[in-house]
Amino acid sequence: MGERTIALAERFKALNSEMIAFVENCSDENWRKVCPGEQWPVGVVARHVAASHFGALGLVKMIVAGEKLPDLSGAAIDQMNVKHADKHRNCTRDEVLKTLRENGGSGVDYVAGLGDADLDRIGHVSAAGGDLTVEQIIENILLRSAGEHLAHTKAATGA
Repeated sequence: MGERTIALAERFKALNSEMIAFVENCSDENWRKVCPGEQWPVGVVARHVAASHFGALGLVKMIVAGEKLPDLSGAAIDQMNVKHADKHRNCTRDEVLKTLRENGGSGVDYVAGLGDADLDRIGHVSAAGGDLTVEQIIENILLRSAGEHLAHTKAATGA
């Protein structure tokens, strides 16, 4: 465990905690409001972050294990996201909170346990157009993209 992994884990934990607090305090009316960027209800965007973004740790684990990543295009990922949104269009706050707590907690622990050498490992991410380090995946998918979705939910609800 190095300084970089500790910093990333702390940022991940803070983001997850912020998302949990948002979901806990979201009214029924706001839960159903549509986020303009995603065109999904707030609850679906929150579930997307809880399941899909934090689920991106699977890619990190594959790279750390020396496995080849699946060849997914941006269009394929978009299609998976649309299917996910449709499948979970009626998700509940309790379901999303459970997923945030489970995935967030295990994700923080996993990231905190990585070493600096792990952060520098590289995998080919087709959707990103090339090679990314583990650190870049954590920064761009887990932190930046999930943070953008959280900002969209807050904007949609006036939070």
